[in-house]
Amino acid sequence: MSGRPTDTDLDFSRARRRLRDLDSVLVSGRVTDVIGLVVEATGPGAPLGSLCRISTRDKGGIFAEVVGFRTGHVLLMPLGDLAGVAPGSQVLLVRERPLVGVGDAFRGRIVDGLGRPLDGRGPIEHDAVYPLYGDRMNPLDRRPIREPLDLGIRAVNALLTCGRGQRLGIFAGSGVGKSALLGMMARYTRADVNVIALVGERGREVREFVERDLGAGLEHSVVVAATSDQPPLVRLHGAFLAVALAEHFRDQGRDVLLMMDSLTRVAMAQREVGLSVGEPPSTRGYTPSVFAVLPRLLERAGQGPEGSITGLYTVLVEGDDLNEPVADAARSLLDGHVVLSRRLASEGHYPAVDVLASLSRSMIDVVGPDQQAQAGRVRAWLATHREAEDLDRCRAALVDRRREERQLERLRVRAEERHRAVEERAAAVLLDDLARR
Repeated sequence: MSGRPTDTDLDFSRARRRLRDLDSVLVSGRVTDVIGLVVEATGPGAPLGSLCRISTRDKGGIFAEVVGFRTGHVLLMPLGDLAGVAPGSQVLLVRERPLVGVGDAFRGRIVDGLGRPLDGRGPIEHDAVYPLYGDRMNPLDRRPIREPLDLGIRAVNALLTCGRGQRLGIFAGSGVGKSALLGMMARYTRADVNVIALVGERGREVREFVERDLGAGLEHSVVVAATSDQPPLVRLHGAFLAVALAEHFRDQGRDVLLMMDSLTRVAMAQREVGLSVGEPPSTRGYTPSVFAVLPRLLERAGQGPEGSITGLYTVLVEGDDLNEPVADAARSLLDGHVVLSRRLASEGHYPAVDVLASLSRSMIDVVGPDQQAQAGRVRAWLATHREAEDLDRCRAALVDRRREERQLERLRVRAEERHRAVEERAAAVLLDDLARR
């Protein structure tokens, strides 16, 4: 009898958590329509953001989230494939508030946009649950940014110094090196925990990023991968899940490095959701909800009462236009931006950081006056060099124009000579004819 465990030896914490998550009231409805990515159902009476399960012939069914309402019906978007959904399929309310499990067990793991393991190492234990879309922090609870953070890029450290707890954007067009620069920062930046969100990117890049860029750093990192072939809501959840995990580690007093590739793909996912539920498109097809989601996502990073989240976000600039809607909105919300130049990249200069187009708003608070003065002088030299390049281009254009003018003058002279010769030959023929007569 002495070898049998007693009640005091048993751990009921997991059972208590499961009982706490259960709802004793079963609320359900029925599917009436499926149009595109949107499922319309009668009931259940669920608020926005609620998690529901649509019954199918498969045992597990399909999870979906309430994204809107229309004439008394509920609009849901799936968190998986809609195959198997039929008219009259039962819709069960699972949870009214979107919550995600967090915990130290996520360190060293690779998960999808819903927090499910992708690395084949078994389930992940949760220490707590956090709201997926976060709770607003009192701005007076944020500590000021006073400590510089070494990102491992000399041009950024010297001229665009980032502070611990700052939010920095990496802006560039396609194929200029955003992901490569983010990988360099992931390798060389020192933080207690790295949280990396790969949202809407190519599937092959996930393993490449983990093996090539992170390497041994995966031990103190969490990778959330929601690739481009996932439903838009899963991509959105992946971004917010990464921020929730970063908040959990920050609340433990740790310094967290949050890297998201890319913020533009998050905006595109929200645009798909908004258009599907009937939002009117506005600037370049982006719906108003896109510009409401961006501050909710970005404002969750930064300094807290204890610990910090330093945010690094890549922004895909469509058509190399830095004033396109998502880039302009992100630049106004972030604490700085690093612009990558396609011209420098085409010349083989990597990382292709355009210092004159970039800015760190927190640099003045984290470096001394000597570095500020030296950085100002380097910027002045670069500006002078750019002006000299412009003058050289103008001079070259002027030389080319003068060369073309001289060539045109030679052609004009030759044409006049040929015309004069033709006239002389014609006059000679006419005189010969008159002489014969």
